[in-house]
Amino acid sequence: MTAIFPVILCGGAGTRLWPASRPDRPKQFLKLLGAHSSFQETLLRVRDLAEGRDVIVVTGMGMVEMVREQAREIGASITVLVEPQARNSAPAVAAAAVLVERLDPGGVMLMLAADHHVGEPEAFREAARVAAEAANQGLIVTFGVRPTGPATGFGYIRPGEPAGQGVFRVAAFVEKPDLETARRYVAEGYLWNSGNFAFRAAILLGELRRFEPTVVEGARAALADAVVEAGLVRLDATGFARAASISIDYAVMERTDQAAVVPAAFDWSDLGAWDAIWGASPQDGAGNAAQGDVTLVDTTGVLARSTGPFVGAIGVSDLMIVAEPDAVLVCRRDDAQAVKVLVDGLKAKGRGLAQRHSTTIGGGVERQSVVQTDRAGTELWRLAAGASAVVPPASIQVLSGALAGPAGAWSEGDREDLASETPIVAEAPTVLLVTVWR
Repeated sequence: MTAIFPVILCGGAGTRLWPASRPDRPKQFLKLLGAHSSFQETLLRVRDLAEGRDVIVVTGMGMVEMVREQAREIGASITVLVEPQARNSAPAVAAAAVLVERLDPGGVMLMLAADHHVGEPEAFREAARVAAEAANQGLIVTFGVRPTGPATGFGYIRPGEPAGQGVFRVAAFVEKPDLETARRYVAEGYLWNSGNFAFRAAILLGELRRFEPTVVEGARAALADAVVEAGLVRLDATGFARAASISIDYAVMERTDQAAVVPAAFDWSDLGAWDAIWGASPQDGAGNAAQGDVTLVDTTGVLARSTGPFVGAIGVSDLMIVAEPDAVLVCRRDDAQAVKVLVDGLKAKGRGLAQRHSTTIGGGVERQSVVQTDRAGTELWRLAAGASAVVPPASIQVLSGALAGPAGAWSEGDREDLASETPIVAEAPTVLLVTVWR
């Protein structure tokens, strides 16, 4: 029986799902469609396939705490592989492959994105078992989803000759098409490229050696000098930096002669924008999807979601209304992909709400936005005793408690202008104001 090692790539910021998804709390950790986040749903989906083995989660240092907390919530056993820096998907996959190869030289990796939605978990598991058997024969297998319509937001796969029961050689990968081309692809039996794969670790590393040898060299060096703790592997930064920054699609899938595809019947979405969330959400008879403190009157085709203020909508149609405590988004459903343009504009103005929620919690530190102007942004920070943080160049004022830094200490009533990033430690429960000037 083929040993399957699920590997979940858990990075990215989900810009098109702003204001709910931001770099400090990205979409894979948000409970957008029910009681679990898409990361948790992915862990639950692969639990049986792992057969008692840890699920390997590849993520950045800033997300380790969220990964561990959400795994604990559902009782999932994981090993976290920590990237010292983001270098696209190929180095991350290669590092996981080196780890799996150590654990089992014949092991098959099931490489999945953390932020996808699958509507029929058992159909997914059946497709995964078919893909794993094909991967055990030396193929690099991707999951091709049968299109539900001529979508322009996905890459497509043209299946070729059969390569086993339920498996086909890949005749071609094609980029995201225009609408007319997408209609032709659907009519000709093309599949959506889900970006999820199955392959033997050794096979994948062999193909990377052929096409992008620095990726393998960097991955092996990063793991050789990694810091290993219980359930946590911190890759070495110097070794990892030797790997070329390239996606697994460009590095291997579009160049290998061993690519295969398993056509999958399960309902799938990459949850890439708010229109995808609307499409995957339960809807009423008028095509509305509502979540949170929301009332809709005489509306049709509306997604309304609030984690903050009450939202009421009357007599509108085909809109996205997303309310967070510090920001509200309203756009037409067919403009959902343009949310990134709005976020890019906020970043260009230095607006912190493009990057962070008004309240963020982690490591014993809670940060709450108080006021934002074109010239400055002020946050209220609450630190538990013993908690540490790094303050950006800013003016700080200690409202209560006591802080220690590398060049001194501050207590209640103290104010300081910090010219550079400064690490601090709370010697007691502490509250301070942090003002960043733009």
